[in-house]
Amino acid sequence: MEKYLSQLNDAQLQPTIQIEGPMIVIAGAGSGKTRVLTYRIAYMMSKGIDAFNILALTFTNKAAREMKERIASIVGSTEAKNLWMGTFHSVFARILRSEADKLGYPSNFTIYDTQDSDRLIRDIIKELQLDKDVYKYKQIRSRISSYKNSLITVRAYFQNPELIEADTMARRPRMGDIYKAYVERCFKAGAMDFDDLLLKTNELLTRYPEVLAKYQNRFKYILVDEYQDTNHSQYLIVRALSDKFQNICVVGDDAQSIYAFRGANINNILNFQKDYDDVKVFRLEQNYRSTKNIVNAANSVIDKNQTKLDKVVWTANDDGGKIVVHRSLTDADEGRYVASTIFDNKMNHQLQNSDFAILYRTNAQSRSIEDALRKRDIPYRIYGGLSFYQRKEIKDVLSYLRLIINPKDEEALKRVINFPPRGIGQTTIDKLMVAANGYNRSIFEVMKNIDKTNVKVNSGTKNKLLDFVTLIESYQVMNQTADVFELAEHVTKSSGLIKEFNKDGTPEGVTRMENIEELLNGMQDFVEGQKEIADATGSLTEFLEDVALATDMDNDKDDGDKVALMTIHLAKGLEFPYVYIVGLEEDLFPSAMSMNTRSELEEERRLFYVALTRAEKQAYLTYALSRYRWGKLVDSEPSRFIQEIDEAYLDIQTPIEEQRINPMLSADIFGDVDSNGHKTVYNKVRFKPAKQPTFKKGQTKQAPEKYQAPTPKNLKRVSSATSSAANTNLFDGNLAAGNMVKHERFGTGEVLKIEGTGADTKAEIKFTGVGVKKLLLRFAKLEVIG
Repeated sequence: MEKYLSQLNDAQLQPTIQIEGPMIVIAGAGSGKTRVLTYRIAYMMSKGIDAFNILALTFTNKAAREMKERIASIVGSTEAKNLWMGTFHSVFARILRSEADKLGYPSNFTIYDTQDSDRLIRDIIKELQLDKDVYKYKQIRSRISSYKNSLITVRAYFQNPELIEADTMARRPRMGDIYKAYVERCFKAGAMDFDDLLLKTNELLTRYPEVLAKYQNRFKYILVDEYQDTNHSQYLIVRALSDKFQNICVVGDDAQSIYAFRGANINNILNFQKDYDDVKVFRLEQNYRSTKNIVNAANSVIDKNQTKLDKVVWTANDDGGKIVVHRSLTDADEGRYVASTIFDNKMNHQLQNSDFAILYRTNAQSRSIEDALRKRDIPYRIYGGLSFYQRKEIKDVLSYLRLIINPKDEEALKRVINFPPRGIGQTTIDKLMVAANGYNRSIFEVMKNIDKTNVKVNSGTKNKLLDFVTLIESYQVMNQTADVFELAEHVTKSSGLIKEFNKDGTPEGVTRMENIEELLNGMQDFVEGQKEIADATGSLTEFLEDVALATDMDNDKDDGDKVALMTIHLAKGLEFPYVYIVGLEEDLFPSAMSMNTRSELEEERRLFYVALTRAEKQAYLTYALSRYRWGKLVDSEPSRFIQEIDEAYLDIQTPIEEQRINPMLSADIFGDVDSNGHKTVYNKVRFKPAKQPTFKKGQTKQAPEKYQAPTPKNLKRVSSATSSAANTNLFDGNLAAGNMVKHERFGTGEVLKIEGTGADTKAEIKFTGVGVKKLLLRFAKLEVIG
C-alpha cells in the first residue's frame, strides 16, 4: 500500500481506493474530505489512470490550487499539471474556448464581470427609454442571472406566459425585451458573462452530441467537491458528462448547504442516489477539528432540521471547554465583551491574534466590533469586504460631514457634489477645478462666489451650485448646536442619501441601508459614551477624530497577525482555535428575511451549524438585549438557535430567560405592594410637584425625607462590590493619583490626578494604548484594580 494511504483512517481509506462506479462521500465538518479527494486522485494516477482522463471540480480557485499542490508532492508536478482541475467556471470556460466557433463566438471571447454587465444593462434601459427607477439595472441583472442559471433562455422566456405575467405584475413588462437586447449585445461584442459559462456549456453539450461524446470519453473519472452547493445548471453538466461511464464521485455535507440565495439546490445531494444505479455511499463522521463539546452542541442543533442525510458526527478529541453564552445589554457592550475576552485570552494563554475569528450574519455588524477592537489596540482584518468605514455608502456620509467641518476638503466635495445626482456634471466640476487653481481658492469658495468669477455655466447649473453651497452652510449652522447623531441623521435625510439608497431593492442596496443605519447607531453610542468624558460634547469634530483612528488602521496593508472578521458565508471551509459568533438574536440570526418557510429556516440553522463548527478549541455565542436601529434602542430576544443547543454543552454566563425590565409606565399609577404584602394605592398628591417648605428666620433647613421603595421579597439587594454602575466609593476619596483602574471602553489605566468636588469631581487617567482621558466620576464606570 502506498505510504501516504497510511495517514488515512478506515472510513477515509474506503472511498479513497474505490475507483469505479458512482459514489457519494457524505463528509461531516472537519472530517478530512479534502485529504480524501486529494489522495483519491493520487491513488487513481498511481494505478495507471491517465491524468487527462480525470476531471476535478471545486468551488474556489484556492481549493483547486491547494489540492493540485498536494497531488504534485505525491505523483510529481509534471503529471499533476495534466489534471483538469478547477472551478466550474474556469473548467467550462476552457472547454468553451475550444468549441466556441460552434456557438458563433470567437475563441478569444471576452468574459464580462458584474460591472461590465451593469453598464450594458444601464445603456439598454436608456436606449429603450424606460424609467430607470422602475427598471433598476442591478435588479434586472440579478433577474437575468437567475434565468440563465435556471436554463431559461430568451426563447424559453417568451414561451413561458407565467414569467411574462410575473414581470408584468412587477411593473416590468419590458423585462423580456431587455433580456433579449442584453443577450444580442453580448453576442455582438463576442462576450459571455459568468452565467453564460454554464448556460453555453449546457447548450454546447445538448445541441452537439459529438461534442458531448468527445468530453465523455475524455473525462472518464469525475470528482465534484462541495456537491451540496451546485445549482441546476451545474448539476445538468455533471450529469451529462458522467452519463457514459458513471465513474463519478461527489463529496459534500448537506448540513453545510448555505448558498440557496445564489441558486444552490440542496436536492442535488439529497437525491444523488436516485440519479445513478448502485451508488456506493461512504460516510466521514469523525471530526478531527473540534472538541467534543463543540461537536455535540452542533449535532444537537442540526438535528432539529427535518431535511437531512443520515450521519452521526463524532470526535475522539478532548471534551474542551463548554460553549460560552454571553448576554450584553447593547451591541456596544457586546463588542466590548468580545474585545476584552480576546485580550484576556491572548494574555492568559499566549495566543496570536490570528487564533481568533469573529463571525456575524451581516456585514453591518462589524462596526461595533471594530470600534471595540480599536479601543483595545487589537489589530484585525475584514475578509470578503471593506472595513466598515471604507465602504462606499459610509464614505459618502462621512464626506458630507467632512465638508461641514472643512469646506476646503476637495476630495470630499468631489465625492458628493453630484451624489445623490443633482444635475452637476463632470464638465462643470472640471471648470470649477480650473478656476479654483487659477484664483488659488478652494472649489467651495469659487462656487460660493460664482457670480464674481469667470466660470462659464448656464443659469440652471449656477443655481444648482449655489443650492449645494446653501445646503452645506445650513449644516454648518446646525453643527453649532447639534450632536453628531442629530446632525448626521439630518444630513442623510435632507441630502437625499437615504432616498437614493432606498431606491435600490437588491441585496446590495439593502446592505447599504443596513450600513448607514449602523453608522448612525455608532454615532448615538459615541454620543452616550462621550458623556463620561469631561469637556466632551459628542460633537462632529470629536467623532471624525475618532473615525480617523479607524481609517488609519484600515489602511494598514500588512495582513499578518490579525483577528479575522467575516460573515459566516465566507467562513465556510475555514477553521480557527477561538470563534465568536455575535448577534445571536431573533430577526438578526435567524434573519427576519429567512423565516417565511421551513426550508429557509433550515438553511439559517445550517448556517449556524457552519459557524459553530469553525471552532477548534473554544466557541463564544453572544447576543444583546437591545440594539440601535436608526438611532433608537430596540429590544431584542435571544436567538432560538441558542435554546436549541443541549444545555449540557453550554456555559451560560447570563441566563437566557432573564429579560431586561424597562417598563414604559410607572408602576405607581396602578398601585404597588408594601413590605407586608398588602396592595398600596398612593395618594394622588404624589404625582404633583412637591410643595417647597417655607422657613422662618433662624429655622434650620432639613432635607426632605426621601421615599423608600419597598423591596420585593424575592429579590436580593445588590452589593456595591458587584454593582456594574459607577463605584460610589470613588466619591469618598478612595480614588487617588497612582491607582490603577479598569474602564469598559478604554481598558486599563493609571490615575494621574483628581480635581474638582462633588458631582463635578474629575479624574485624569492615562489609558494603555488610548492616551489620557479626563472622566467625570459621576458617569464613569471605573473599577479600581490596584
